[in-house]
Amino acid sequence: MAGSVKDREAFQRLSFLYQAAHCVLAQNPENQALARFYCHTERTIAKRLVLRRDPSVKRTLCRGCSSLLIPGLTCTQRQRRCKGQRWTVQTCLTCQRSQRFLNDPEHLLWGDRPEAQLGNQADLSKSPQPLRNIVHPLPASFPEEKVQPQSSSHQS
Repeated sequence: MAGSVKDREAFQRLSFLYQAAHCVLAQNPENQALARFYCHTERTIAKRLVLRRDPSVKRTLCRGCSSLLIPGLTCTQRQRRCKGQRWTVQTCLTCQRSQRFLNDPEHLLWGDRPEAQLGNQADLSKSPQPLRNIVHPLPASFPEEKVQPQSSSHQS
């Protein structure tokens, strides 16, 4: 239970930094460097504590320079078609890095799918299909290596 309190405090800190970046830009659009600092700090904390951020938050941050992506202010947003699919392309005005997002109303993110929920994972394990992308055992052609214990006399 103690771990969840720590995570909640960390998520509150991340939320505060994200909102602070929005407030700084809302008050003065010239303060992009300060907003970028807040977003970079938020990303660094999330990485260090290995916390999953919501996709809606990740999509509004530049992966290159950590700028807060606001269409018309810090990024451009265009609609593109490619092979019958519609894409939204965001290009950061600071570092020119672009991101593409599928513009399909039927598309569900993995976290929003029913099979991604913990309660439904037990039901999937009973399914007859084999689960993919699981660590596979080594083929029989690879011999197992035996580790010899080192004696303390070899150390100097």
